[in-house]
Amino acid sequence: MAKLRHIAVVVRDLERAARFYEQVFELKRVGEEHIDMGSAIYLSDGVINLALLKYKGEAGSGLKDAAGFVGAHHFGFQVDDLEAAKKRVEAAGGKFFFTLGKTKDEANFEVKYKDPDGVIFDISEKGWLGTK
Repeated sequence: MAKLRHIAVVVRDLERAARFYEQVFELKRVGEEHIDMGSAIYLSDGVINLALLKYKGEAGSGLKDAAGFVGAHHFGFQVDDLEAAKKRVEAAGGKFFFTLGKTKDEANFEVKYKDPDGVIFDISEKGWLGTK
């Protein structure tokens, strides 16, 4: 059974948003990343990874107006068998979006898809920083 372990939210100011969730909900900062498509701060309650994102443009975000968008962007499921999950997703009408990360053996490696309505979601075998 897949487990929901990742929620990604696009914010205007990464540090301000991270401080808010750390102070209000006592989430712990478990990582930070700066790559070509944007930046992220990862927070966790020990079970679920909350990724606060700041995209630079359409690449990776899938958004025509990435600079103006703020809000829920995608979510991710940790699966036991990545290849089997990919087959189920595609058989049900999901469309491959892109892969993020170097190898499926590392945390934060994810395969991104869009569901039949275009909603973005990730699947990962190892999960995300701060997840069980």
